[in-house]
Amino acid sequence: MPWLELALTIRSEQQPRVEEALDDLGALSITLQDADAETPDERAIFEPGVGELPLWPTITLHALFEADTDRRGLGEALGDLLPWLEPDQLRFRDVADEDWERAWMDQFKPMPFGRRLWIYPWNIEPPADDGLVVVRLDPGLAFGSGTHPTTALCLAWLDGLDLAGKRIIDYGCGSGILAIAALKLGAASAIGVDNDPQALVASKDNAERNAVAGRLALYLPQDLAPATADVFIANILAGPLGELAPTFAALAGPGAPFAISGILQGQEEELLARYAEWFDELRVDIQEDWVRISGRRRG
Repeated sequence: MPWLELALTIRSEQQPRVEEALDDLGALSITLQDADAETPDERAIFEPGVGELPLWPTITLHALFEADTDRRGLGEALGDLLPWLEPDQLRFRDVADEDWERAWMDQFKPMPFGRRLWIYPWNIEPPADDGLVVVRLDPGLAFGSGTHPTTALCLAWLDGLDLAGKRIIDYGCGSGILAIAALKLGAASAIGVDNDPQALVASKDNAERNAVAGRLALYLPQDLAPATADVFIANILAGPLGELAPTFAALAGPGAPFAISGILQGQEEELLARYAEWFDELRVDIQEDWVRISGRRRG
């Protein structure tokens, strides 16, 4: 399936506003590159978390849209939202799925989390080692490869739990990486929830790739029936984490370990106070200015 790619080069301080405008206009995926890199191999590609600042002073931003998107209309709408943007900054091209898949595979290498968990891209064969728990991943258009600190914090937390026979709920499942990792680490079943249908498609594909699809149920939030988790995890954003705290408390069974992430350092105090109404043993762990809050459901 072809896509329409919009690329533009901007200063790093302009990135949050440009990204917000592109999201408002229906961008399906947004990635960043170092605009000043001299060779393609040096142009690291990543999909930033909300609030995360790029590492480079000048960045080339790539946004993916449906193939039939009106280029002129998109350019005009972007000009209305960003009056300082010059029309000649916008570069359009048609791309095929394999272009994005190739870029991801070229950048993503095997990564360890915790004592035994490894995330492998599907095109690299892991070693035969019974001591390793390996998740084979192809995140496609949905965020979540383990490269972002919030995902890494959640994976390491899962690796430290005894998940044997447990049911886990992964709220904001993205590529399905957390739910699938939990299943590979011994959980009996998992429920993945995401408000993006594309994320559910990616999660299903990745679950099939890891031979755990039969133990993973996937839902949009409005379709999720009442359920109780033995382990609960959510890797989204601080705002929704605060709003959804009562929902999460209802989903986490008595005594269930829980973890939430997607939190920038400095945002955790309000969430700690919010979650203290339902959860005990609260603690904070930090990686690269990102926070994971974990604890246990009271009762």
